[in-house]
Amino acid sequence: MVTMKLCRFRHHCKFSSLYFPNLHRNRPFTSQPSPSRIPPAVTPHELQSSILNSQWHFIEHLADSLNPSLISATLLNLRAKPNLVSKFIERIELRRLDLESSCLALVIVSRLPSPKPALELAKRVLKSRVGISSDILSKLDHARKKLSVDSSISFDFMIRGLCQLKKAEEAFKCLKMMKNMGILPKVETCNDMLSLFLRLNSTEMAWVLYAEMFRLKISSNSHTFNIMINVLCKEGKLKSAMEFVGFMEAAGFKPNVVTYNTIINGYCSKGKIEHARNIMGEMKIRGIYPDSYTYGSIIRGLCKEGRLDEAVRFLDKTVESGFVPTAVTYNALIDGYCNKGDLEKAFGFRDEMVKKGIEPNLSTYNMLMHTLFMDGKDATAESLIKEMREKGMKLDDFTYNILINGYCQSGNVKKALELLDEMLANGIQPTKITYTSLIHVRDEMFNIGFNPTRLTYNALIQGLCKNKEGGLAEELLKEMVSRGITPDDSTYISLIEGIGDVEDQTEPNKTMREGMSKPTHDHDGKNNENTSQPNQEYKPISPQMQNRITDDVVTCKAEQSIKKEPVMQQRLEVTNSHIHNK
Repeated sequence: MVTMKLCRFRHHCKFSSLYFPNLHRNRPFTSQPSPSRIPPAVTPHELQSSILNSQWHFIEHLADSLNPSLISATLLNLRAKPNLVSKFIERIELRRLDLESSCLALVIVSRLPSPKPALELAKRVLKSRVGISSDILSKLDHARKKLSVDSSISFDFMIRGLCQLKKAEEAFKCLKMMKNMGILPKVETCNDMLSLFLRLNSTEMAWVLYAEMFRLKISSNSHTFNIMINVLCKEGKLKSAMEFVGFMEAAGFKPNVVTYNTIINGYCSKGKIEHARNIMGEMKIRGIYPDSYTYGSIIRGLCKEGRLDEAVRFLDKTVESGFVPTAVTYNALIDGYCNKGDLEKAFGFRDEMVKKGIEPNLSTYNMLMHTLFMDGKDATAESLIKEMREKGMKLDDFTYNILINGYCQSGNVKKALELLDEMLANGIQPTKITYTSLIHVRDEMFNIGFNPTRLTYNALIQGLCKNKEGGLAEELLKEMVSRGITPDDSTYISLIEGIGDVEDQTEPNKTMREGMSKPTHDHDGKNNENTSQPNQEYKPISPQMQNRITDDVVTCKAEQSIKKEPVMQQRLEVTNSHIHNK
């Protein structure tokens, strides 16, 4: 009762100061506010009226008065206005909604012509929870029935949202739960999952899903066939990829430029340039004209084989026939000469593309800077960094890795650490390459008087764990604790990933116990009020904490899960049967 009164008092104070800023100014609070000053409760009708009139500023001010019950009632009244519902949901915090109201909103927003609002909402819902669960899908199904909506597209948005979040295992789990509910995903949704498995190099998992599509009688489309051809090429099974083109045609789908580009790139990556050229000739006969990706693949293949002069002649010949090269085309040549160590010719092609009005992109700069650092030409590399920043180009993880590794190689550890801080501040997660570069110069960090923070230690520990250096990660954890820096959730999550469950690891568990019981001081010796309190009792990592793993671990789990699935024994036989059953 006391808590409820306190909450009401705080709510009143907040509302009063918002609408009557001078109410309590220059005089003490001596009496209860009069009833006239307390805002009346917002009704679904009033909230609906505000939404219909697009009074978003007013709605944002009333956010604290909104509750799941009020929101659900309003959503039901606005079921025929998905565009307004989308705008309304965008303007309120997701914590104002419970699972039921979130699912109602998703089903309504799913009716919009553009999939983007529904996808964004699905991702917001998924991020706010530990993962996909039968509870989410049952609430979604209940919302669909409550709104008298026959379409199951909202379920597809859940899978597609998981795919965009790179949650491969969760996406496959969602598919299984949908199947148990008698709901089948659309082929486009399955294609999103196949593409994710392909990007994560989980080709076996792609075949598991493809077999599941066959069992569920989800007919493939041209995009499905192109993805599976790409899977075969990634597996190095180029002959099977060509056979798959035949199955694609038998199913009634004509191969397109994407189909041929995939196979051409596959042959070029294997160094079989002549085969690639033959396929390019075949596609021309069929009336499918090569594009910049086609030519770029062959140029990259020639450069990879060290046939740089031939690559230049090939480019000149294609330009004469009317082909307009792109940044991708020039990057293939620049990369080839960079790998050869011929910076003069590499920069020559960079200048040529600029003269032709083709703007160098991030990949262009990355290749040139990497070679400059390897040649010890740090000053020239720095001039390119300056040029990029002046152009307003945003650095990605590849760029940061090149710079950090380059400065580490040249002994400029301070600059490398500054870039690590910048990388983290920009929300870019370090990769295995980043960690490897920094771990090699760890001793030099202390020699130059660098005082690492918890963030730095976490980055290094995560790097060691990713490199399967659990022993070194444990030593670094001990060093971290000895310097008075208390490990946090990120530290433990990294150790769980790299060493395994800490409860099964005697020494790491002991170190964690000691770390949690020490006074919390940062490297400067000052108390840190944002960390654990002194003498706090050690508690094992909770199951929820263990679930908070990185995308890399999700990928590993997805790859491991295929061992439990019946993998197709004869992939092409399944495809052939699929065609005959159409």
